[in-house]
Amino acid sequence: MSNSRLLQYNFSDLYVNVNKDFYISDERYVNSLKKIEPSDKDDFYEKLINIPHKEPSYSMNYKGTLFRVEYVVSINGGMYCLRRMPALVPSIHNLNYDHRFIQYILSLADQSGLIIWAGSTGSGKTTAISALLAEYLKLQGGFAYTIEDPAEMPLDGEYEAFNGAIGFCKQTEVKNDDWGKPLKSALRSRPRYIFIGEIRTPDGAKECLRAAISGHLVLTTIHASSITDAISSLIKYASYSMSEASAYDILSRGLLGVIKQDLIGVESHRKPHVESLFANPDINKGCQVRAIIRSGKLNLATSIEMQAIKMAQCTPLF
Repeated sequence: MSNSRLLQYNFSDLYVNVNKDFYISDERYVNSLKKIEPSDKDDFYEKLINIPHKEPSYSMNYKGTLFRVEYVVSINGGMYCLRRMPALVPSIHNLNYDHRFIQYILSLADQSGLIIWAGSTGSGKTTAISALLAEYLKLQGGFAYTIEDPAEMPLDGEYEAFNGAIGFCKQTEVKNDDWGKPLKSALRSRPRYIFIGEIRTPDGAKECLRAAISGHLVLTTIHASSITDAISSLIKYASYSMSEASAYDILSRGLLGVIKQDLIGVESHRKPHVESLFANPDINKGCQVRAIIRSGKLNLATSIEMQAIKMAQCTPLF
């Protein structure tokens, strides 16, 4: 048995089986694991298996560190896949994004509409959009309301804004896969910002679109391999509850931007690579991106390329 406690190990992902075997990444090899024997493994395991939950996805707080838990049933019993979340939300200025991209996305703090951060599993999209929400609160204060399944980053609490104002975030979790009730509660609470956790259900997509045209600034993530795929996935989910044409129309009116992110480089020195597409924040002015989305024919490659050129040249997007 090691003298090291679990939180003293350097890892982001942890795998635990019913035999109480603990596995983390082996940094000596790409995509490899190693077994560890933390001195407090029994304490951790007891807490892990005794947390009440009805869904396979839930959150767990262990000695002040938040874990996102996914319970998987295998042929030989249960398996727990855990993602260790940071103790603090990092500053978006410290995540290695291009300063011109940061400058533009922070300029949207006063707008209303929907910002979607897309990527594959482990691409850093949740960290990025959480950092963005925290920065908005630090810029000008205000009330933020999160609806997550489960909660991931430590966003809850008070923020002191640079202008002397106060920001506050209330973090909530979806119960019984019901996204409607927490969103109704959010809208009644009059938040400036609404953060809807990863869209992976028809109900979540419908409520996200509804919130996008409610006058709030809405942030969300989605699993997707491209900007077009992110939009298509959102529409596909939403079309279970409304017509596809209606979903495209609402999104065209509510969208502010879509960011697709990958992490490149070796495990300990990975940096984000992003592609972005933004709609004109002034919905009363003509916008090619909104028109394309409204049509349902997502020929967006030229718009993405032209915006990337403008951003690189520091010229206005609209």
